[in-house]
Amino acid sequence: MGPDTAKAASRRRRLLRSPWSHALLALILVALVQGFLVKIHHVPTGSMEQTLNVGDRVLVNRTAYFASVPERGDVVVFRKPPGWGPAPDRSFLRTSVGWFGELTGIGPGNTEYLVKRIIGVPGDTVECCDAAGAVKVNGVAISEPYIHQDFPLHAGSLDCSTAVESPRCFAPLILSEGQYLLLGDHRSVSEDSVSACRNPAAPPDCVRTVHRGDITGRVDWLVFPFDKWGALGS
Repeated sequence: MGPDTAKAASRRRRLLRSPWSHALLALILVALVQGFLVKIHHVPTGSMEQTLNVGDRVLVNRTAYFASVPERGDVVVFRKPPGWGPAPDRSFLRTSVGWFGELTGIGPGNTEYLVKRIIGVPGDTVECCDAAGAVKVNGVAISEPYIHQDFPLHAGSLDCSTAVESPRCFAPLILSEGQYLLLGDHRSVSEDSVSACRNPAAPPDCVRTVHRGDITGRVDWLVFPFDKWGALGS
């Protein structure tokens, strides 16, 4: 081995032993795991109470739909579509931190994510409500034991057939290919697929669906606070 080769080998050994190299490799590994396997998200609003509360940390399974499709009842994280409210006003420093988060998958990014529950999948007809106030999917009322503080509905005085409709009501919607209807469990405060429809002056196109490409994964685990650690729904 010549002197130049020996020097190059020595430099490689020093580089591999360097704590900076170890830190870089760890950063790359974490970024790959969060980018393709699982990612921790925080719950930004109270729209999923009591299933998820503001500030909860959840583990999102990014591989959940590699070989399957999102199903009714799944709690999912998705990119906030255009028309779901204004973009946040961020400082240059926060935006710079967000660039790092977008690049590495570590820390906050600049893309806004929301968490809701899938109620309707492509091909479904979803509407509210039946006589008991339940959401109907394909004409059948669904059981939603997870709902927290729904809008008021009183048969005969405030329902979907009275002069003044319950804000719980929305007209039938047929979901086309790639469209999903998502609602929050804390129904009366949730900004979701039908929140813009919950007033008498709502336009016909008030429903806001989420496209399959914007769903990034399924919420499988609660990781914080630690007293709630475990599989979602366990």
